Amino acid sequence: MPERRPSRIRVLLCDDHAVVREGTRRLLEEEPDIEVVGEASDGLEAIEKARELSPDVVAMDISMPRMNGIEATRRIKSMNPSIQVLALTAYDDFAYVAGLLESGASGYILKSARGDQLVTAIRATASGDSVLDQNVAREVFSRLARRGAEEAAPAEPAGESERAKPAPGRKADWEALTAKETEVLKLAAKGLSNKQIASDMGVSPRTVQTHLASIFSKLGVSSRTEAVVMALKSGILSEGDLGGPSGGS
Repeated sequence: MPERRPSRIRVLLCDDHAVVREGTRRLLEEEPDIEVVGEASDGLEAIEKARELSPDVVAMDISMPRMNGIEATRRIKSMNPSIQVLALTAYDDFAYVAGLLESGASGYILKSARGDQLVTAIRATASGDSVLDQNVAREVFSRLARRGAEEAAPAEPAGESERAKPAPGRKADWEALTAKETEVLKLAAKGLSNKQIASDMGVSPRTVQTHLASIFSKLGVSSRTEAVVMALKSGILSEGDLGGPSGGS
C-alpha cells in the first residue's frame, strides 16, 4: 500500500516561532484529512522543505529572519506552481495583502483567527479556492486593476501587436477562455466563493469547479487568486469588472 493517501492534505508549516509551529501542528493533526509533513523556521528553509516534500499547502508566516514569507512564496511558486500557499499574517493592510497575492499566495488568514477558521482555510486553499475577506479582496483587486491599466497604457503610440501583448513573461492564451469561464473569472474577482459563484450563475458548485480547472489549465496557474491577479495585471479584467455581485449569495 502506498504511504501517501490522496485524500489527505499534506501541509508544510513555516513560522520562526517553535511554539507556534507546535500548536498549529497539534491543531491540524486532530483533523483526519490533514497531515503535517514538515516544518520550517524561515523562508529559506521553507523553500528547501517545499522542494524536498512537495506539500499540497504551505502555511507561511510572513515576518521571518533570513528571508520573509513573501519572497519565499514567490520562489516556491516559481519552483513548483502546484504548491498552494496560505499566508499567516498579523496585517490586513491593502497594500500588504496585494504584495502577498502578487507573490503567488492563494490567500491569507490573520493570526488572530480561530483554530477552526485556520482548518477551513487550509482545506479551501488545498482545493484551489481563494481565502480572502470579500471586502478586502475587492479593494486589493481594484488596486491591481488600476495598476494594470496604468502599466498597459503606452507612453507613446504603439503598434497593434504591441498593444495586444499580455503581461510580460505570461503565455496565457486569453482568447481560449469561453464566455462562461470569463464570467467565472469576473465573479471570482469580486471576491465571491465558489458556492456564491454557482448561485449567481445558476449552476452547481461542481460546474464552477470544472470551469475553474479549465481556466487554471489554460492560464497555467493553480488557484483562483493567481488567475484573477494575472487577469487584472494583464488588463484582461478591468476595475469595471469588480462591481458588486449580481444577486447571488
